[in-house]
Amino acid sequence: MPREISEGEAFAQQAYDDGHEGLIAKHLDSPYRPGVRGKAWFKVKHVISLDLVIVAADWGYGRRHGWLSNYHLAAQDEDKGIFLEVGKTFKGLTDEEFKEMTERLLALEKHRRGGTVFVEPELVVEVLFNEIQASSQYESGLALRFARISRLRDDKAPEEADTIQTMRQVFRQQFEQKGRPQGNSPA
Repeated sequence: MPREISEGEAFAQQAYDDGHEGLIAKHLDSPYRPGVRGKAWFKVKHVISLDLVIVAADWGYGRRHGWLSNYHLAAQDEDKGIFLEVGKTFKGLTDEEFKEMTERLLALEKHRRGGTVFVEPELVVEVLFNEIQASSQYESGLALRFARISRLRDDKAPEEADTIQTMRQVFRQQFEQKGRPQGNSPA
């Protein structure tokens, strides 16, 4: 059991380097019960961060009704000079931030299709996620797993955000310890 935060961080990093997606943390007195989840056990996953650009957003529903709240995230392909989608997320923002983001995105609106508002690729956000996967859903061939917005990057222009080429490098690095990716590799 780690006695210092630095020991815990080193242990978690070693687990990731060994090919594990994270750790399980539990109360010391909590017994193992196969197939049973509870508040005494939880996953602590390794987190990766990239700066990506919002290229579209969907109107929310339920509590998020009236806000643009499902954000289409993209990275620029340096070779083609275009932004390619790599995933979507509605996680990470407060209600107030959803309201502000809706106003900002509507000011950048290019056109609409159904419940989706397509915008000029100008807003950069820091996105936290657990993994990049191969994906046939997106032209980029990549998709983020468990993405959530950490913060707006008003200090960055879209051309300063991370690229598809960077994402392909991160995708390949994930398998240095885990083994080779299955199926078609976008890299």
